[in-house]
Amino acid sequence: MRLIFMKTGIYLAVISFLAILLSGCPEIEQLPDRPRIEFESFTISESVDDLGNDILLGELVFLFEDGDGDIGLIPLDSIAAGDTSKYNLFLTMFKKTDGEYIEVGVDDLGAPLFYRIPYVEPREGQNKTLQGNIKIEFEYLTIEYDTIRYDFFMFDRERHKSNTESTTDISFTEWKE
Repeated sequence: MRLIFMKTGIYLAVISFLAILLSGCPEIEQLPDRPRIEFESFTISESVDDLGNDILLGELVFLFEDGDGDIGLIPLDSIAAGDTSKYNLFLTMFKKTDGEYIEVGVDDLGAPLFYRIPYVEPREGQNKTLQGNIKIEFEYLTIEYDTIRYDFFMFDRERHKSNTESTTDISFTEWKE
């Protein structure tokens, strides 16, 4: 009788240990391979550029998540000349005129609004999901518009395009005085 009790006790101990071990394993989060972004904030502050000029500094913050964890690009020195995939964040500026948004073209901007999100090391293990915040800074040397807005989207390394997000209205009226 004593031998049966000991075997039962060992079985219960092993089963209890396995139950605790298995309940502690986090479930792998399943997200699409296509990145998803979400606008969080846009702030403006006074600053000074590298040459000592007074400027306005804009900071765009957005959330991202990607199911296969392939966010960011390799360093530029690894990219062949003429490669069109050297940018992975694209923005379009709109000026607000009489309540309507009108796209501000590259000719008016002086340069396209393309950026590089740096390479993010993929996670080890089965769960490759990446989530986080990305911050982009804008330097405004002159202010031509009272109110603007940006639309933006990104690509991951497999060239999966995210959804397009928009900022809220960005007002420069208090800075123009």
